Amino acid sequence: MDLSVCIVNWNTREDLARCLTSLVGRSWDIEYEVWVVDNASQDSSGDLVRTRFPTVNLVVNAENRGFAAANNQAIQQSQGRYILLLNPDTIVHEGALNQLVWFLDTHPAVGIAGLKLLNPDGSLQYSCRTFPTWGAVLFRGTLLGRLFPHNRFTREYLMQDWPHNEVRRVDWVSGAGLAVRRKMLAQIGLLDERFFMYCEDMDLCRRAWDAGWEVVYFPEAVVTHFIGRSSDQNLGPMIVEFHRSMYRYVGKHLAPRYGPAVKVLAGVWLTLRAVSILAGSLKRRARPL
Repeated sequence: MDLSVCIVNWNTREDLARCLTSLVGRSWDIEYEVWVVDNASQDSSGDLVRTRFPTVNLVVNAENRGFAAANNQAIQQSQGRYILLLNPDTIVHEGALNQLVWFLDTHPAVGIAGLKLLNPDGSLQYSCRTFPTWGAVLFRGTLLGRLFPHNRFTREYLMQDWPHNEVRRVDWVSGAGLAVRRKMLAQIGLLDERFFMYCEDMDLCRRAWDAGWEVVYFPEAVVTHFIGRSSDQNLGPMIVEFHRSMYRYVGKHLAPRYGPAVKVLAGVWLTLRAVSILAGSLKRRARPL
């Protein structure tokens, strides 16, 4: 088996149908399988897979186990030499899987390859990034960032000054379209399930680099991504979960290198940042139409 595509779904039935159609509705030049892990959806997503996509492997969880744990369920049961983590709110473009397998076959030092993600209007999504610096934390998604939208910290973090049109080694890539070599996972381990959602992709890429594997951006495999379809259904808790995951990441990777004070500072700042974003979100929702 060349490739196992693993999709974690939570109440995105129609998006999932469109994603699966782009996968199983095409002829690929590789041997592949598709796994869907449904995290206790209430929109009959599981029934959709059973009736319309009977060749897809389905796992239905009785509770929402989160992104990392659900992906690990599929990874452990799958057979592919390579594993593609794919969001359900995506459409896979023609030839993407063929190109991906070819690239990984011909570049054995690559442990993780990030796909090129496009917005529905065809514009670029910044899906490969540098590891976050203090400058990025201060400016990304904050009042400072809104006051100075073209600041160099955000631009460097999102790699905005690079055209994203060639293969390049990068710090980390988005889990919305991330391919992993199974051999690498056997060495460094599966996704860290302490990250319920968010930052598990950054953590995996950090562990890959630390173990001597390369992480690359591979623009020849293209996916359209309708970003945030799951998280937008439960925005407040997802904002909290994002900042909780960032705090875990700091404690796991940065505090051992720079000392415990880093974790304290990060905790204070991330709490203030989360409160600010939550307040702004509630204010926008409260505005009259």
